[in-house]
Amino acid sequence: MPRKSARLAALTVAAVCSAASTVVLTSPAHADTVRVHDVQGDTRTSPLAGQQVTDVTGIVTGVRTYGSSRGFWIQDPAPDADPATSEGVFVFTGSTPKGVAVGDAVTVSGTVSEYVPGGTSSGNQSLTEITRPTFTVVSSGNPLPAATTLDARSVPAAYTPEPNGSVNALPLRPAEYALDLYESLEGMNVQVSDARVVGATDPYTELWVTVKPYEHRNRRGGTVYGSYDAQNTGRLQIQSLGKASDFPDANVGDTLAGTTAGPLDYNQYGGYTLVANELGALESAGLERETTRAQRTAELAVATYNVENLDPSDDTFAAHAAAIVNNLKSPDIVSLEEIQDNNGAVDDGTVAADLTMAKLIDAIEAAGGPRYDWRSVDPADKQDGGQPGGNIRQAFLFNPARVSFTDRAGGDATTATDVTKIRGKAALTLSPGRVDPTSEAFDDSRKPLAGEFTFRGRTVIVIANHFASKGGDQGLTSQYQPPTRGSETQRHLQAKAVHDFTAKVLETQKNADVVVLGDINDFEFSETTELLEGKGVLWSAIKSLPRSERYSYVYQGNSQTLDQILVSPSIRRGAFTYDSVHINAEFHDQISDHDPQVLRFRP
Repeated sequence: MPRKSARLAALTVAAVCSAASTVVLTSPAHADTVRVHDVQGDTRTSPLAGQQVTDVTGIVTGVRTYGSSRGFWIQDPAPDADPATSEGVFVFTGSTPKGVAVGDAVTVSGTVSEYVPGGTSSGNQSLTEITRPTFTVVSSGNPLPAATTLDARSVPAAYTPEPNGSVNALPLRPAEYALDLYESLEGMNVQVSDARVVGATDPYTELWVTVKPYEHRNRRGGTVYGSYDAQNTGRLQIQSLGKASDFPDANVGDTLAGTTAGPLDYNQYGGYTLVANELGALESAGLERETTRAQRTAELAVATYNVENLDPSDDTFAAHAAAIVNNLKSPDIVSLEEIQDNNGAVDDGTVAADLTMAKLIDAIEAAGGPRYDWRSVDPADKQDGGQPGGNIRQAFLFNPARVSFTDRAGGDATTATDVTKIRGKAALTLSPGRVDPTSEAFDDSRKPLAGEFTFRGRTVIVIANHFASKGGDQGLTSQYQPPTRGSETQRHLQAKAVHDFTAKVLETQKNADVVVLGDINDFEFSETTELLEGKGVLWSAIKSLPRSERYSYVYQGNSQTLDQILVSPSIRRGAFTYDSVHINAEFHDQISDHDPQVLRFRP
C-alpha cells in the first residue's frame, strides 16, 4: 500500500510535544517481549504482519531525515542463532524523527507492516517495517552492533531459487542464495571494504559497487551482464545518510577505499541498498573516454547514437558535437535516436525537428567536423512515445562529401516504404521512409526509419530503430523469480517486422548491403535479437567483440548491451570492424546514458 504522509511518530521522553511527535508513557520491556528477529521471521514477509508489537528493543543504527521514507533503523545487539532471521528493522515515522540519534538504545511499539516500494504492481519485494510507532530512548551513546561484512566469500554465487512465482513464502537460505542472504540482513548494519564502483554516481546521489572484484569484470572496471543466468550477485547500491553535497562523483572503476557501512535497505529503484553512515574515500581509477579510429578511404563508417531527448533548449549540443567529431571520428552515416521536436517537451502540436538538427549540424562543424546533411520523417503528434510533447524520432546524419542520399519522395508518418527492384538491385520505394508505421508493433513507439545511401557506387540500405523500452519490467531483485519481462512482447513484434522487411530486401537482392541499427533496448543474447537476426538474415556485429566488451549501457551496476548494429550476410562475410565507444555510460558527467556504436566496412 502507498505510504501516508499523515503517519507520525510518538516518542516517550521527558520533553515538550512537537508537531512531529507525541509524548506517551509506556511500560518497560519484559523478557517475553517480541524481538526484532521475531518481527522479521525466516521468510521475506513477517509472520507478525498486521499485528501490534510492544517494546521491541534495539540500538539505533541510522536515522533518515529526508525523502518520503523517513524514520530510523534499529538492530538487536543480542542476535539469535538463526542466520535466516534479520536482527534489524526500519521504524517508519513518516516525518523527520525527533529526539532519536544513532547509538540510542530504544524500545519501539507499533504495527508490523510490509511495504512494497513502487507498489504491488512493480513486483518488488516488500520491506518489513514497524509503522505508527511510539518509542522510548532508554540510553544514548551505545556502541553499534558489529557490521556484517559483505564480500566475495560471504555472498553466494547462486542468485535465488527459481520457483516460477513468488519467493515470499520460501524459507531463506542465506548460505546458498545471494538474494536470501541480502534479505536475511534487511535492516541490519552491514559493511563493504575497498569496493570498486560498477555504476557511476547518478543525479539521485547513488552509485553501485561490487563486493566481488572478479565477477565478470571487464578491463574498464565494470561488471558485464552477459546472460539471464548471470545476474552478478556482488552488485550493491550505495546511498548515504549524509548531505547530498558530500556524496562522491564516481565513475566506473573508481574505488570507495576503506569501509562503507550502514543499514541495508530495499528500495524501488535498485533493490538492496547500503545506506551509509560511513562512506569510504573515493579513489579515482582515472577512467578516460574512448576514441575510435577514423575510417579509411574505402571504408564506410556507420554509427548509432542515442542523444537522450535532444532539443534546441539543451546545453549539450557542443558536447555531442565534440563526441561525434573527436571520439567517433565523424562517421559517414550516424543514426540518431531521441531527436525531439523544435520545442522539446512543450506539448503544442509541434512535430518538426529542423531546428534541433540544424543546431547539432552547426555545432559539429564548429567542432571541426564535416558539414553534415540530414534526413528524417516527422512523427504524428504524440504517437511515438517518449517524453510527452517531445515527439522523439530517429534521424540520419550523413557526410555528403563521402556518401550520397537517394531521395524518393512520399514518406510521411503513416505511409510505409516498400522494396522494389531498380536495374536489378533492391531499392526503397520511399527514401527516407518508415517501415510498417501503422503496425500494432509500433503503437506508441518509434517507427523504424529506412534510408537508401550510395557509397563509392554501392547502394547501402540503412534502417534506424528505437524499440520499446524496458519500462515496467520486474527487476532482478523482484519477489517473482525469474522476473517477468513484459515489455518484451512489443519488442518481439517490432523485431519481427524489421526482420521481415530486411528479408524482403535480401529476397530482392541476395547480396544487398543492409545495416539495421539503433537503440534496440534489448541484449545481444535476447530473444528480441534472435528474432531480429532470423536465420541468416541479420547478425548483431557487437558479437564480434570479446564478451567482456559487449556493452553500451550501465544499469544498476550491470554493463549491458542495448544499442546494436546488425548487418546482412554480404557485410558479415567481408572485412569489417566494430567498436562500442565508451564515452557516456560509465561516467557520472555523461551527456547521454548510452554509448555510441561504430561499424566500419567495405561495401
